[in-house]
Amino acid sequence: MPTSTSEPADPAALKAGLAGQAAAEGFCAMGVTSPGAIPEAGARLAGFLAAGHHGTMGWMERRADWRGDPAALWPAARAVVMLAESYAPGDDPRASLGRPAAGAISVYARGRDYHDTVKPRLKRLARWLVAAGGGEVKVFVDTAPVMEKPLAQAAGLGWQGKHTNLLGRGFGNWVFLGAIFTTLALPPDAPEPERCGSCTACLDACPTAAFPAPFRLDARRCISYLTIEHAGPVDPVLRPLLGNRIFGCDDCLAACPWNKFAVAARDIRLAARAELVEPPLAALAGLDEAGFRARFAGTPVRRIGRARFLRNVAYAIGNSGDPGLLAAAARLAAEPDPVLAEAGAWAVARLRGGGVREGREGASPTAPPSPI
Repeated sequence: MPTSTSEPADPAALKAGLAGQAAAEGFCAMGVTSPGAIPEAGARLAGFLAAGHHGTMGWMERRADWRGDPAALWPAARAVVMLAESYAPGDDPRASLGRPAAGAISVYARGRDYHDTVKPRLKRLARWLVAAGGGEVKVFVDTAPVMEKPLAQAAGLGWQGKHTNLLGRGFGNWVFLGAIFTTLALPPDAPEPERCGSCTACLDACPTAAFPAPFRLDARRCISYLTIEHAGPVDPVLRPLLGNRIFGCDDCLAACPWNKFAVAARDIRLAARAELVEPPLAALAGLDEAGFRARFAGTPVRRIGRARFLRNVAYAIGNSGDPGLLAAAARLAAEPDPVLAEAGAWAVARLRGGGVREGREGASPTAPPSPI
């Protein structure tokens, strides 16, 4: 059907009503901006890609024009509604790092996949907006070339911290982001200024020094990238620095002092499943395909597949220093997948006393915020 644009009879009242609906749906923050509010995003993205900081994430290059210019994604859009939903943990997830025989899974992946929880809420909110004000809408949750974090800052939700993640004065940095593009003209909010000051807690917490400068991320050294996005072998120099992190990393997020304002997650489906909190590495190493799918059904972990996940488990076993895990490492070394088998063999060598050179790069001067 043809796209229409319109001016609501009372834009401020419509926006206030939408904010009330957003709160009722469980979102902890809402703001509005325009598609053209981040004109610097394209150049920042181009610099990020030119430096190779996206690693093997080729999808970032393929839609770089849309990603760098929200107005190009849907030219008819006149406003972007940005929303944040909390998934804040009840304790410090870094405690798991002190138990090397167990795996550490990122907080966001211990419960239901956020795509399954956030998107239905966005759709209901978008339907309310159309019913109340008309126009047309498009809904996005990390599934399209949308730069959610810069848009969220432009919409006044918070700012991109030195760890490049969005954080806000009212909710810390444990949030999922969603966007509603609309052809309605809604009054925009003022952008939120950066409020990190001289704090470097997030940068100092990174095990692999993945931040070449404040506000800039090199994904090739980021544990979340290495354990989730990267499909091949991890650089042997970086493997010891993974510790027992087998899916993602929360260190920079957990270190942020603004988390003292974190709000509790409202959706029970985001709560951690007991079996995904510090699961024993030996048990994970024994998962066959059916076992893997059953254990991680409905979670983000399942999306990376058994072989890549067990590759991460093998690295964690190699870092455990526990000779009792030698049989599990040997089992992984016998897997038919070559990347997994190599990781298992590496773990066997580590547990038998083989050494690997470790490295950590230092940070350089302040740089513009990372586009991701």
